Amino acid sequence: MTPDEINAAAEALFTADETGQQSGLLSVAYPDITMDDAYAVQAALVARKLAAGCRVIGWKIGLTSRAMQVALGIDIPDSGVLLDDMGFENGATIPKERFIQPRIEAEIAFVMKAPLSGKATREEVLAATSHVVPAIEILDTRILRADPATGQSRKIFDTISDNAANAGIVLGDGKFDPHGDLRWQGAIVSANGAVEETGLGAGVLGDPVEGIVWLAARMESYGQRIEAGQVILSGSFIRPLECPPGTDIEADFGDWGVVSCRFE
Repeated sequence: MTPDEINAAAEALFTADETGQQSGLLSVAYPDITMDDAYAVQAALVARKLAAGCRVIGWKIGLTSRAMQVALGIDIPDSGVLLDDMGFENGATIPKERFIQPRIEAEIAFVMKAPLSGKATREEVLAATSHVVPAIEILDTRILRADPATGQSRKIFDTISDNAANAGIVLGDGKFDPHGDLRWQGAIVSANGAVEETGLGAGVLGDPVEGIVWLAARMESYGQRIEAGQVILSGSFIRPLECPPGTDIEADFGDWGVVSCRFE
C-alpha cells in the first residue's frame, strides 16, 4: 500500500469508530496488502486517536490459540494498542452505543514495572513484571466481518489494521505473583448466568509468559518497546463471546476473584 492508501484506510477506520458505521474490508480493497501494511494502517489509526487526546496505556496480544490461527490461516499472533479510553471498572455497565458488535475474551494481564524490548527471555519478562491481573478484553469490529458483495471473510490484515479488534479492557481487583504457574490459571466464563466457556492459561502459546516474549520481539522489529507501567493483555484462552445488548458477563478466575461487566 502507498502512504496515501495507508492514511485513507486509517481515516476510514477512525471514522467508523466515531460514527459506529463499519468500513469495508481492506483485504478486498487492497488485495496485495501485507502484514507490514496492516501494522502501518494500525499505527496511523492510533496516531489519530492520540491526536484526539487518547493516551497509550499498554498492548494486547491476539490470536494466540492454535484454533484461531488455523481458522485465519496464520501461524503467529497479532498485536494492538491499549488506550486510556478503553478502560472500564470491574462490574461496569457498558453504554449501549459505545461499541458496534462487541465480544469479550478472558485473559491474564501483565502489569509492567520495567521496560522490555527485543528478544527477551522468559526470566527477563518475569523480572520486568510487577504483577498479573485477571481481565476481560472487549473486542469490536470497526471493519466488516465479511464483504457483502463476495462473501469473503475478513483476513488477518483486516484485523491488524483495526487495532487487532481492540476496544476495551476490564481489570480484576487483585494483584498476583507472575512467578506462579500461569498455565493452570483459568476462568469459568458465563453470559447471563449460563456457563459459555472455560479455559486455562496454557491455551495462550502454551504459557501466557510466552505471549509477552513474542510481543517484545515483534515490537522491536517496528521500533517499539514495552514501557514500565503499561498493561499487557497476554491473549485469550477462550473463544470470543458475542455480547448483544443486555448481556451480563462474569469471568470467575477462582482464587483470583471475579471480573464482570454488563452491556446495557
